[in-house]
Amino acid sequence: MAETLTAKSTGVLDSSEAITAVGHRVVHGGDQFANSVIITDEVVEEIEKISELAPLHNPVNVLGIQEAQRCFPGAHHVAVFDTSFHHTLPPYAHVYGLPYRYYEEHQVRRYGFHGMSHLYVSLRSAQYLKRPFNELQIISCHLGNGASMCAVDHGRSIDTTMGMTPTEGLLMGTRCGNIDPAALVYLMRVEGLSADELDTVINRESGLLGLSGISNDMREIEKAAQEGHLQALLAFKTFCYQIRKYVGAYVAAMQGLDVVIFTGGIGQGSAGVRSLACQGLGYMGIHVDEEKNQNAGGFKHMCDISADDSPVRALVIPSDEERMIARETLRALKANNITNIIRSQKNVAVPIEVSAHHIHLSQEHVEALFGPGHQLTPKADLSQPGQYGCQEKVRLIGPKGQVERVRVLGPTRPETQIEISMTEQFKLGIHPPIRESGDLEDSPGITLEGPYGAVTTDDGVICALRHIHMPPEDALRLGLRDKYK
Repeated sequence: MAETLTAKSTGVLDSSEAITAVGHRVVHGGDQFANSVIITDEVVEEIEKISELAPLHNPVNVLGIQEAQRCFPGAHHVAVFDTSFHHTLPPYAHVYGLPYRYYEEHQVRRYGFHGMSHLYVSLRSAQYLKRPFNELQIISCHLGNGASMCAVDHGRSIDTTMGMTPTEGLLMGTRCGNIDPAALVYLMRVEGLSADELDTVINRESGLLGLSGISNDMREIEKAAQEGHLQALLAFKTFCYQIRKYVGAYVAAMQGLDVVIFTGGIGQGSAGVRSLACQGLGYMGIHVDEEKNQNAGGFKHMCDISADDSPVRALVIPSDEERMIARETLRALKANNITNIIRSQKNVAVPIEVSAHHIHLSQEHVEALFGPGHQLTPKADLSQPGQYGCQEKVRLIGPKGQVERVRVLGPTRPETQIEISMTEQFKLGIHPPIRESGDLEDSPGITLEGPYGAVTTDDGVICALRHIHMPPEDALRLGLRDKYK
């Protein structure tokens, strides 16, 4: 690589010393790495420890890091983890129904993979639709020899098909995907398989190859199915059925959908898979134009295969994980620079507050709850300029229970917003999403009761995403910008 980059005839660099940053894709980051990090000896040690979770990938990733450090000793090296995008999965989406100590002691949980691919195509879809990424509900289908799907709700991965390893989820080229674990125990007994032999069966002899009996290549399977090969037809229909089933599950999980994306070798190359996977989903708003679908050049550029009147856009987007690795490398270097700036300033004091449950009301709802013409009564200023706690309090009434004396914050807003804690979700019997303040689309409603009357909202209940408020001068001094994560 270094020779190619610096070759006199075709190279783009005078010397390998011109390279200042190297991004490394690392498949498994375990619980330890929720973001990309600058590589140190300690980071390499942690990646090696996690190798038990990805024995085919992480040891090779470590070798690549060590060799690149030797070749480019003056560069910053950054580890970009395939699992990090999915660290926003809520606990109920990533735990298994095993004794909890296996998670605590052995990190047995769902992690998810293809993170950089799912993030890239989701960002590209937002760019195409000319809408903010964190306002969209997206289903990303990365379909190839390894296949996974991801539900991206308002910029956050909330569920994905792959699990602790890349074996879980969809039927794949040679991986079996979802299976009753007792079936594996049964096979070990009746076939006398060792753990290593069983691993070979589920990861190298199953999936499209095992089911069709002819190939793990979807092109060969589709050709054989057209010629009447029954096992090939079964493999093709099973693959498409599982995609369609997960689309339905993820629409339910997000309570809506704006766009469904196909990427990866099969997602970009197979019009047949895209067609059958979306067949019958018109009631969800997914309408594919078959002529556009058949003519889509998915390996060359992004294609919109939706019917003109489709409420949900169906897109074919070539993935670009290398671009995302470069982007994440720069982001990690910037984050490290900000950390160094903060540590170098001895007198940076940021007040910390725990945001208790509270309500922002529209003026219409103020009057419905407290009487015609009522104006909110300030009680105490908040740390945010212009914001204040009010004398007024209301009762929250959910399907299951109530929460008393919840304070109203002022001033009034165009829309009513109710922010509650995780424990109050259970008490009330509702399940609000974790969102930025003001992002209320597809959130549940609730009944508010005041001294004058009651109001039942159609939406507006959220759990607020953790955040920091600071004045512009502090942000400039620390190298931060609005919405920085």
